[in-house]
Amino acid sequence: MRRFLDFNTFFKGKFGEKIVKLSLDGGATCPNRDGTISRSGCIFCSERGSGDFLSPFSKIDMQMEAQKNLLSKKWKAEKYIAYFQNFTNTYGDVKHLKKLYEHIIARDEIVGLSIATRADCLDDEVMEMLVDLNDKTFLFLEIGMQSIHEKSIEFIKRGYSHAVFDENIKKLQENNIRYLVHIIFGLPEETRKDMLATVKYTAQLHPFGVKFHSLYIQNDAPLYQYYKDHPFELLSKEEYVQLVCDAIEILPDDVVIHRVTGDADRKKLIAPLWSADKLSVISSIDRELKDRQLRNLKGQ
Repeated sequence: MRRFLDFNTFFKGKFGEKIVKLSLDGGATCPNRDGTISRSGCIFCSERGSGDFLSPFSKIDMQMEAQKNLLSKKWKAEKYIAYFQNFTNTYGDVKHLKKLYEHIIARDEIVGLSIATRADCLDDEVMEMLVDLNDKTFLFLEIGMQSIHEKSIEFIKRGYSHAVFDENIKKLQENNIRYLVHIIFGLPEETRKDMLATVKYTAQLHPFGVKFHSLYIQNDAPLYQYYKDHPFELLSKEEYVQLVCDAIEILPDDVVIHRVTGDADRKKLIAPLWSADKLSVISSIDRELKDRQLRNLKGQ
């Protein structure tokens, strides 16, 4: 059983030094929030990060300096990846987006650009922008797939089918645009087999990377009301750890695992409470992977 390729290991190998990700808010919105598809967003999505899309570049520069100062308390780094995290960052005025991203990657300390978006927001104009950015910096997209199962996709109110996801991911592959996918374990009515089917599909895609999340309930997301009205069983910590380790064993060795658990807001978290203790979850996953390796060695 292999030790998985994590974010820090990959990027240190790529650039020869510690690389830190700066989370930035470009003021993006989302077609699943502004009325184009709906006004409620995905069922698990909170209100955090909304804002005016035409945010002046000076505000981004200020955000970057604030992030660098904050993160310098944890890590010593001189090179960074600019991460546009909130909502759909290929949705809106593409000319403005291109200027924003080019402004950021022109900075000497920025070695890469990470753009969170939706698979249904990758039209020809956006793809042209991405191809250009890909020639200028280490670019990768973050796509919130979550599940391949239509019943789950409808439940989370993602707003587009798996067929649309599959079609647009092929566009990224054809243009050699790196991307990673988000997978949620613990969606209602999904069995272990269902969840691992999503992982097996991801393995066939062979993306640049993957982020794993457990489904958790916060009081600022539409899922909270649904959970109160229709209580359902959430994954235990042990179940989640086993699923993540199973998934890591399924994925190709060179897929970068960017995250093994989410970041629940302790003040807003309703359930499961174990998801608030991120370090404990990571330690349990690491321990289980080591135990599996030992069991495999003993079995040889």
